Amino acid sequence: MIRLHGQKFWLYGAVDPYTNEILHVSLYPTANKQTTRWFLTELHRRYQLDTVEFLVDDANYLGPVLAEDGYRFQVMQHGNRNAIERVFWEIERRTSSFANSFSNVALETAQNWLEALAVYHNSRQS
Repeated sequence: MIRLHGQKFWLYGAVDPYTNEILHVSLYPTANKQTTRWFLTELHRRYQLDTVEFLVDDANYLGPVLAEDGYRFQVMQHGNRNAIERVFWEIERRTSSFANSFSNVALETAQNWLEALAVYHNSRQS
């Protein structure tokens, strides 16, 4: 969760568990079925998802959306999902370092910063 102008925004992201590359990040004002569908639509525009298996935590809105929309997924508490969580902990660590800067920026500015962070992160993975 990231705060902008005192409002909470939820960070959605997709990470390749084999390369640790951030595939896509996006901020939404809530975390629910609809925002999950929006994120999947954005992700699908960038990548072919037909053969992908999503590794997800036990958030009550993720599994049902993936199942309803015909995606393959696996709920994981350990293993590869933990590698993905490390990437998000790094994003959280870096954004908390900029908490004062983020508190008064527009959503678009925060989104651009997260995308730039993803490019930087990915460049360090190879």
